[in-house]
Amino acid sequence: MPTLAWVSGIPGFQFSNAAEEPLPASVEVNGKRVALTWELKPDLGRADRHHVVFVYETATPHLRLSWEWLARADFGPVEHRITVENLGADEIWLPMIDSLRLQLRWSPNRKLQYLYVEKGADTPSPVGTHIGAIPVGYQWTGKSSTYAFPQKDEAREIIPAEFVFNADDPQAGWLAGIEFSGRTRISLSRNGDSVTSVLGLNPEPGPFRTRLAPGDKFETPTVFFGAFSGGPDGAANQLRPWVRAVLGNPATWKDPEYPLTVNNSWGGGMQIDEKLALRMIDDSKQLGLEMFHVDAGWFRGVGDWYPNPEKFPHGLAFIADAAHKQGLRFGLWVDWAQAALDTQPGALNARDSKVRDWLVTDLAPEWKPEEFKGQTVDMGVRAAQDYLAKEVNRIVTDYHLDMLEHDGYLVAQGCVRDDHPHAPPNRSTMKVVHDSGFDFVVASSSTDVSYHAVRAYYDIYAQTRRAHPGLIFEICNDGGRMVDFGSAAHGDYFSITDTYDPLSNRRAFYDTSYMLPAAMLESYVEKWPTPRPENFLYMLRSGMMGWVTIMMDTSAWTAEQHEAARQAIALYKQKLRPLIRDARLYHVSTRPDGVHWDAIQYWDPVRKQGVLYAFRGSIEDEENHVFVLEGLDDAKRYRLHFQDGSSQDTVIAGKHLMKEGLAVHLSHPFSSELVFIEEAEASDSAR
Repeated sequence: MPTLAWVSGIPGFQFSNAAEEPLPASVEVNGKRVALTWELKPDLGRADRHHVVFVYETATPHLRLSWEWLARADFGPVEHRITVENLGADEIWLPMIDSLRLQLRWSPNRKLQYLYVEKGADTPSPVGTHIGAIPVGYQWTGKSSTYAFPQKDEAREIIPAEFVFNADDPQAGWLAGIEFSGRTRISLSRNGDSVTSVLGLNPEPGPFRTRLAPGDKFETPTVFFGAFSGGPDGAANQLRPWVRAVLGNPATWKDPEYPLTVNNSWGGGMQIDEKLALRMIDDSKQLGLEMFHVDAGWFRGVGDWYPNPEKFPHGLAFIADAAHKQGLRFGLWVDWAQAALDTQPGALNARDSKVRDWLVTDLAPEWKPEEFKGQTVDMGVRAAQDYLAKEVNRIVTDYHLDMLEHDGYLVAQGCVRDDHPHAPPNRSTMKVVHDSGFDFVVASSSTDVSYHAVRAYYDIYAQTRRAHPGLIFEICNDGGRMVDFGSAAHGDYFSITDTYDPLSNRRAFYDTSYMLPAAMLESYVEKWPTPRPENFLYMLRSGMMGWVTIMMDTSAWTAEQHEAARQAIALYKQKLRPLIRDARLYHVSTRPDGVHWDAIQYWDPVRKQGVLYAFRGSIEDEENHVFVLEGLDDAKRYRLHFQDGSSQDTVIAGKHLMKEGLAVHLSHPFSSELVFIEEAEASDSAR
């Protein structure tokens, strides 16, 4: 059986994997359990410095298993997956195969810690980023899916990754995660001198099994595994550029305007129409924004993704072309996997016999869709996948899109059908839960339903990307429920929460920026009380640490607010965006609570430039705060520029900034400052 034999060269942290990854012991064929005897096939494998594959076969039934490790970059983690191919003539049923099992030796007397972060789904929780001890006897499981609805007494879902590290300097350890959007889990436990972690599909509710027809392949979710030092920010500053280099779309990162500045129509809710859209396009141009994004409300009905002729008498392409004439890109919200009750040509009608068979559950006779939510189809069904792929291509082509946002519950994770590609549910334990306007099926087959639907979703987006190589994909999925590494490999940026006030935006960004590149993390800036100019900038900047989307009626701003926003957007494009794209990021404060001060620091050692985003909370008597900076050279001096003039510009030694800290003064609660940092010339004076 294969093992991962790897030793870290990081000082103070050396380990090798003691766990064998067991090959499947048996499968089900024609209703009977058949034991498997695996034989290594050296001639079918390969090994070089970037790629290792061990191949095993079993004769009865004839199966081939590939055990693979891949290094797609010269830095950061390596990736692992297991593939099983059915070379025989009979359909088989595979049991659960974990993606990776780690068992690492660690003295019971040495302290160990771990970090994981929650998804910002719905609204960020009061905790969000979890850093805790791993004492002997400790057990933890983190789960992820496309729905992020915790059942009663369950923890919130996580972005599927873990950092595990030595509690003492140099805080070295390992990072591991799952590149899949379906139902997955990571478990971590410590017993005696052993630390065990298991990553892969979620086996609950079980028992899991998946169908493998003759000629088909089953592939475990790809996982990544690597080592780091420097604690959580050390891990994050290794992981983020690796995600960009290995998982990200190269064409997107070559775009000099990425991440874009956007004006979104949802500030007016479902009331968007041609007149309002054209007015917003004009205002977007005046503000210096780069894309106009039509949100929900433009369509004839749910599942009927054609423009409402009463709202858009000239169609959507007319709006897109108007944006293009102003030098703007055009984006569109679509929940393209939802069926409803519209009967016009082109609508995905849930009462149609063909479509009804694609749904994850039968609908009651009195069922009606909500304003922009219907019922999810199971795109794991080949006919449904083919239909949806054509529909997505039609939408992109006909409406002249530069960006496609998908929302809602796109990927099924439970289904009552016996005749879909996934395993049939155990009806004695199956239940249908109604939540947020949808019927969700919870059954023994849920993980397999999710597995097939996610693979189909990836295929649809890969096909769309090939047909439209410049298209940008926003992963919304009801606001932050599908924030994961599989989506990062198939989309371009994420809506990281469904709550858009300044505190929620900063909390969601603080959490998610441990795992994913800042440029991929979108904050929607919505209307918020701003009685003072300082409050207005505080609101904007709380959404400007990554991808920024304005989501309010900008025509309602005063002339002073309009000019302040125009200047803030220009500053973002000129000075902040290059750092958001390329710089290292440091969490130099505790997580935002809206009461005390908080901050995020960027530092780019290539440009020798950075910035501190500083935010003051609600407490009246906290006008001053000191932030200890990270990543600088203690032998260098640094020029500090306070963008709003809250303090005089100065030059300070790096040693002082990283030991004593940077003092920031703000006179008013709910205010902010941008402190730009630049390595100074040797002749500059410093203190």
